[in-house]
Amino acid sequence: MSDERRQSTSPPLSASRAGGELSANLTSIRDTFSSRHHSLDFAYSHAQYLRNRVLAVGLIFVLLSPLWALVDVVMLPRELLGTTLAGRAFLMAGLVGTLLLAKFSREKIGRIRLSASLLLVLPAAFYAMVLLLLPPGEAERLAGYAFIPFLLVAALSIFPLTIVESLAAGIVMLWLLVYAQTVDGSWLTPAGLEGLWLLTSLLVVSLTANHFQLSLLMRVYRQATHDPLTGLFNRGALKLHLDKLQAWRREEHSGGQLPDCAVLMMDIDHFKRINDSHGHSVGDTVLTEFARVLASQTRAEDCVARYGGEEFVILLVNADIHRAHDVAERIRQAVEQHHFPDHNHQRVPVTTSVGVARIGDDETAEEALKRADAALYGAKDAGRNRVMGDASLPPSSLR
Repeated sequence: MSDERRQSTSPPLSASRAGGELSANLTSIRDTFSSRHHSLDFAYSHAQYLRNRVLAVGLIFVLLSPLWALVDVVMLPRELLGTTLAGRAFLMAGLVGTLLLAKFSREKIGRIRLSASLLLVLPAAFYAMVLLLLPPGEAERLAGYAFIPFLLVAALSIFPLTIVESLAAGIVMLWLLVYAQTVDGSWLTPAGLEGLWLLTSLLVVSLTANHFQLSLLMRVYRQATHDPLTGLFNRGALKLHLDKLQAWRREEHSGGQLPDCAVLMMDIDHFKRINDSHGHSVGDTVLTEFARVLASQTRAEDCVARYGGEEFVILLVNADIHRAHDVAERIRQAVEQHHFPDHNHQRVPVTTSVGVARIGDDETAEEALKRADAALYGAKDAGRNRVMGDASLPPSSLR
């Protein structure tokens, strides 16, 4: 279970440690290195941001391609012109298809990433085709082609790609430049080495730009979607996550039974009494520690959110009502046993009440949360510090 649990947030009252800025920078590099640690919710936001860039850059490529065709008519040898213009037509068709793919892929993360890849691969493949068909000794007549690897590497800095994705694309462009230099005879010459050095420098600049661009995007995303005290999702992000979860269930399992998902709603019992007895600073510590317990008891694919005040919500992915009840009971016990410290590091007794509800196949986020909220109030009315299932379910379903 430990390797599946999400990383817990640091208490706001904990003392700052030396090297904290370095640790934050290393975490930032980890988050921008690959998409492995990105949440599903951020993946959707990232894909939409990427989609907008694909549409803008793709439109520029489509508008510039006919101008390159005019240069081909003037500069290329006649025996190559027909094949090149045909390839240019296929390139135009591919670019237009890429734009359409991105335009109509608002919620399709995989398709949006594919469109970004095609936007870089299509011009590179066209250049490689021209080099392959070029007659010997005609390389110097190529105009408007040699800059293609440099243009594509520079374009990498426009897209909020991860470092791994940009590095893979950059290696392909370096290979393309080496192949072009073997064709024109500049490989390992001073001019050829200068070109390699320039392309490598541009790649380093693009990787750096990708890091800062994606890091800034993640920072803005976290500020907009996360609760500043606990570091969990806020209420607005929770509802968006629920809507996207329902869309994912219908999209991925359109031909069969939808996967079971559940929602847990809980709050801290007698939280006002804690604030009145120990002060609001201890109350904030209790909220943060409570969030840590929730995070430690859930998986990376689950969504943990602060709903408001002392209320919290968990979305359990691929979990039926029986598993949801087991998770809720495990959380209740973990909270009851956890050490919540006051100002003197003495234990503050804390318990929680939990409402459990299955997410219906066609219901809205508000409907699922409303049923979980009703179950929560049923648990509080029954005496608190307990788990209560949706009233619409038979009692035996929770055993």
